[in-house]
Amino acid sequence: MDIRDFTKQYTGKSDLRGAASFLGTLAVYGAALIGGALNAGTWWIVGPLVVVLAFASVRLYVLQHDCGHYSLFATKRLNDIAGYILSIFSLTPFRVMQYNHNLHHAYLGNLEHRETTEVYTMTLREWNAAPFWTRLWYRLYRNPAVMLSLGGIFTYFIAYRWPRNTRKVGVWGVVAHNMMLAAYIAVVYLTLGWAGLAVLGASAVLAGVIGVFLVYLQHNFEDTYWDRKPDLDFRKATLVGSSSLDLGWLWDLGTGNIAYHDLHHFNPGIPSYNLRRCQKDLPEALQMHDVIKWPQALASFRLKLWDEDQQKLVPFPSTRAGTAVPAE
Repeated sequence: MDIRDFTKQYTGKSDLRGAASFLGTLAVYGAALIGGALNAGTWWIVGPLVVVLAFASVRLYVLQHDCGHYSLFATKRLNDIAGYILSIFSLTPFRVMQYNHNLHHAYLGNLEHRETTEVYTMTLREWNAAPFWTRLWYRLYRNPAVMLSLGGIFTYFIAYRWPRNTRKVGVWGVVAHNMMLAAYIAVVYLTLGWAGLAVLGASAVLAGVIGVFLVYLQHNFEDTYWDRKPDLDFRKATLVGSSSLDLGWLWDLGTGNIAYHDLHHFNPGIPSYNLRRCQKDLPEALQMHDVIKWPQALASFRLKLWDEDQQKLVPFPSTRAGTAVPAE
């Protein structure tokens, strides 16, 4: 069986399962937020609840992402309604997210359109030809400590208040989203006080770390795929250039199964509630690469540049044109 025919078996949408995922995750989100605020003085209670709230936020983002592909529910209308509601909790305007993410799918693996990717990647040749300040900026940008902390804060707290392509997609949609987000924060303050805002803020920062961690690993690993037209192979870009992460059942539960990103990119019509089952049922003959486990996932953060000659992601070189360059 061809992989296209195989994945089609998992594209069926269920309004019941979509509603269970949507409402169940919102219930966990609400319980963790309220429980954390009411126990703000007890660290051993509030700490785990902040973690639960952060993963619930990530899962809500993944469900919103499903809505952007019209895959969470059976009808376009239900996906749109859910997508707008979820945007408040994900801090991400729905329509602009949908537009930008579809560009990412369209130009996946294309070295001539790296502006559509969530994590920018330089080639080794570009690095060797780059001036000092460009290389310094890129070193800081690709540093895990900076990317996972400041990167998440910048993306979800600042950049998404006015995302790329806002003028093209719709200014008033983003303005309305920001107003609804401000109203939501006001409601949290009026009902749960400063403790509620502290729990919400801490969980949002942690959710940003988890989100950037996932986004990085989805396409940044040693044997990923990049190329230029006319040699660019879209099928290879989706199945080889996207990772399959095996980080455990609890991780999949907390992140809506988005770790199986190769199957998602190959067939974005697969709902998140079917992705894990699709991966587990995938015959060995159809697998394009090994799954990435925790050791390989963490090691991937040392890879910085795409080497077009070796066709793999590599660390920063220790030398540049015979001149010593400080290693990271």
